[in-house]
Amino acid sequence: MREIITRRNPVEAALIAGRRELYELWVQKDLNRNTIAPILQSASRRNVPIREASKQEISNRAQDGRHQGLLLEAGPYTYAAINEILDLAAEREEKPFLLLFDLLHGPQNIGSLLRTAEICGVHGVILQDRRAPDVTPAVVQYSAGAAEYLLIAQVTNLARAIDQLKERGIWVAGLDIEKSAMQFGQVDLDMALAIVVGHEGSGLRRITKKHCDFLMRLPMRGQTESLNAAAAGSIVIYAAWQARGFNGA
Repeated sequence: MREIITRRNPVEAALIAGRRELYELWVQKDLNRNTIAPILQSASRRNVPIREASKQEISNRAQDGRHQGLLLEAGPYTYAAINEILDLAAEREEKPFLLLFDLLHGPQNIGSLLRTAEICGVHGVILQDRRAPDVTPAVVQYSAGAAEYLLIAQVTNLARAIDQLKERGIWVAGLDIEKSAMQFGQVDLDMALAIVVGHEGSGLRRITKKHCDFLMRLPMRGQTESLNAAAAGSIVIYAAWQARGFNGA
């Protein structure tokens, strides 16, 4: 099954990361080649055929006119294993740093968090493979291509995966709005850490909360009930990276 990836950042990321099968790159005929030279070079290095086409032809193929003159035909997203994520942390000689999604929905929310995770050096992401979205081209687009660089694992049972992480010495922090949760700023996040972000509306499931080591909430003073999942998760991811001294920056 082929997927369609469009726009410059996602296309370039898919070509550079090389995680997928890559079939063909469509390039708009009148596109300035100087502006996409790195993309063309990456396609050449990976022996990806390049086809020139009109803007309308690419729009028809993508079923979207906002393709920025590029369309990549590729295979489905390739998922990693949890051990690969932990091996990456060991390879970098860093404390494991993971992000978990508890049935989080919406390509924009997921994509935004993946973008933050990749920027902040998260070693990998874990999501449940049932009742949760896959890493689709829309997710890749909203992540500005970051999904292609990240190790993302799918698991059948998130609670079991959390327990596996805890057995490996990783602290699991659930992001929640419960008043009993520890207030953000009271926890030193410089540890082997997995941050769990829940559903936009209902938050973390009860079983997920039960398996977390602790829950954490962001302080709020305004009238709005809460931040959305992507904003709240991004704040905590950045804070955890800051606690590590912005290592790798």
